[in-house]
Amino acid sequence: MKQILTMMFVCGAAFAQTKSTSAAKKSPAPVRNLLDPSTLKARAPETFKVKFTTTQGDFVVQVTRAWAPIGADRFYNLVRGKFFTDVAFFRVIPGFMAQFGISPDPKVTAAWSNQNLMDEPVKQSNKRGFVTFAKTSMPNTRTTQMFINYGDNSRLDADGFAPFGEVIEGMDVVDKFYSGYGGDPDQGSISQLGKSWILKNMPKVDSIKFAAIVPLVPPTPAATKSTTAKAPATKSTTTTKQ
Repeated sequence: MKQILTMMFVCGAAFAQTKSTSAAKKSPAPVRNLLDPSTLKARAPETFKVKFTTTQGDFVVQVTRAWAPIGADRFYNLVRGKFFTDVAFFRVIPGFMAQFGISPDPKVTAAWSNQNLMDEPVKQSNKRGFVTFAKTSMPNTRTTQMFINYGDNSRLDADGFAPFGEVIEGMDVVDKFYSGYGGDPDQGSISQLGKSWILKNMPKVDSIKFAAIVPLVPPTPAATKSTTAKAPATKSTTTTKQ
């Protein structure tokens, strides 16, 4: 009996040790680091909202992941990593779009420059208020730049520009972004020199102060209808003579 109890104790200790070792081996979640894109790979919720606070005021983007899952995931992680703080709307063309997404820190820009996204089907049209990643004419060139459509730019749909979200509040704020620097800014200098170049050469440009994911507000329960219904108005049976 003593031998059996000893065996049970040894087995139990071994099991406890195995369990403890397994727990110890479990890796902690990676710390989000904009200089290491591999730490920003989370899957986005099916629907989420992001509030942008800018030099002109606030606007809110609602993202529907099903529209463009790859783009939605990238946008979600950029927001979580605080990528958009101090990002400028460097290319604003009235009636067309407002473009942004180059980091004010050249080191961050360099870290994401080769993090290209695969193209994906266009499920929504580039209508006013819709948000879409920018890309070149070459395939799979989306990284961090995106734009907000000012008008009906559905002609972009055939070129593979896949919207992932829509401005649902504050489009009047987006309309106010400064457009005096034209449609062909020096993106190379912005990427290589960052915020210092912007401040020197584009001092009037509008920018994002910060962006954050905001909780989705559940719909409020409908008020209980009164059980006392008003009687419908009775139509007059008297016909007015012409």
